[in-house]
Amino acid sequence: MEPKCVSINIGPVAGASQKCELNNPTEENHTPFRLVNKPDYTFLAIKNPCSSRPCLNNGTCQAGFTNKGFRCICRERFTGETCQVKVKRNCAEIYISGEKTDGMYTVKPDNFPAFNVYCDQTIAGGGWTVFQKRLDGSVDFYRDWTDYKCGFGDLNGEFWLGLDKIHRLTSHDNNILRVDLEDFEGNTVYAEYRTFRVKSEKDKFRLIRGSYSGNASNSLPPSRPFTTKDQDNDHDRNRNCAIVFKGAWWYNACHASNLNGLYLRGKHSSYADGVNWKSWKGYHYSLKRTEMKIRPVDF
Repeated sequence: MEPKCVSINIGPVAGASQKCELNNPTEENHTPFRLVNKPDYTFLAIKNPCSSRPCLNNGTCQAGFTNKGFRCICRERFTGETCQVKVKRNCAEIYISGEKTDGMYTVKPDNFPAFNVYCDQTIAGGGWTVFQKRLDGSVDFYRDWTDYKCGFGDLNGEFWLGLDKIHRLTSHDNNILRVDLEDFEGNTVYAEYRTFRVKSEKDKFRLIRGSYSGNASNSLPPSRPFTTKDQDNDHDRNRNCAIVFKGAWWYNACHASNLNGLYLRGKHSSYADGVNWKSWKGYHYSLKRTEMKIRPVDF
């Protein structure tokens, strides 16, 4: 339905049975000179589906667009056909609301559409929104820019949430990044970084991170744009680090970590192309499990 068409005239015309005229005024909203009675014509007003105010929580109703006759433009943090669902911004808010079980939830960090995330509600007090997970090598992480921008994998298994979503999650709050690592012998370590943020695609999804703490030792650059095999933004002028080390990452020239590298299952002879965290296991050991997750500093 055309949103501006709100009434019709049906009347006789020479040489034809009837003609139909489409109008944008109705009897309720017209100005006197625009809607005038005319003999032999029938006027029919189309009921505006927005007149009943179907959009809740101060959502904006727009007539037309869907088979329901209207659509709702929801305010930040509301979603659903009539903006009836209030969505939390992140897993920390979900935890505070009483949902303290690990699993998949829906978040809406801004005024754009909501999306699903995996929440870690157990580790270090819970409230973590997970954006990267490796655990069994079932998903290919050697992918292009579009895949890393939009995300891929299964939230209940291995996945990369997507740089666009990570940017949205980190644009408003001051966040901590936590990196959990596990080797094939069952040993675990972690690294935390304060003031973690990922900038927009305009800035090549540049990583910004603050001070380090933990027991994994620091292997994450303080400020680098993201690089994939088809978009080279690293600091090495002679090669694309993503191609050389079979991953996608915030490479410098080239890396001290490669958590999106090849899943090589422990010790490997190739150099630095596995799921590597140099400061813990070096360049010839590919980790079993990695998780990257964020939580507001003031949680």
